[in-house]
Amino acid sequence: MAIRVALATRNEDKSEPYRQALQAAGMEAVTFDPDAGGSLETLAGLVLTGGTDVDPALYGAARAPESDDPDRPRDDFEAELLRRALARDLPVLAICRGLQLFNVVRGGTLIQHLPSTEKHKRQTGGDPVHDVLLEGRMAQVFGAARVPVNSRHHQAIERVGDGMDITARDPEDGVIEGFVMPAAKFAMGVQWHPENMVDDERQGRLFAAFAAALVAR
Repeated sequence: MAIRVALATRNEDKSEPYRQALQAAGMEAVTFDPDAGGSLETLAGLVLTGGTDVDPALYGAARAPESDDPDRPRDDFEAELLRRALARDLPVLAICRGLQLFNVVRGGTLIQHLPSTEKHKRQTGGDPVHDVLLEGRMAQVFGAARVPVNSRHHQAIERVGDGMDITARDPEDGVIEGFVMPAAKFAMGVQWHPENMVDDERQGRLFAAFAAALVAR
């Protein structure tokens, strides 16, 4: 029987790649959206997915012209899910917007529009557009110190949230591309979209590590 995990998303139409990547690693995704709600009580972990920009009011900033209109119901719903998951030490995997929300929940801030947006916001699906340098726990998970990634974001971590170790960066412009929270059994975030890159064995290892953390609880 597959291990069931919460998949936090606003757009069910865009959730299929996440579902497939999780299923390939032995997990079943249960949709959590801010309109329907949901409880983590019977689930083993939490996946925070991509989407619109986090409301900058949550980190004390005015909205820049380049930022999306805020989806505050989603921000608040997923932030509370994350807090509950961390309080129970449930494994958490945060992807793209999910990484950014995680950082904000932990007291960090975001760059609202990268100077290198042209490089980082590319609609290439699973095709890589640049490399990231990995270290520490993340390098162990991926089995490599440098991996190619896709990229479709214009925001990034600025001030790092409490208790988080940066474990991935763009080697050219230094943009933060990943973190782990060492105090948690498994809490990891990546700025790219590994769910679109599971044909690359290294990207599949991320979902396998998440699944292993669920089993080990």
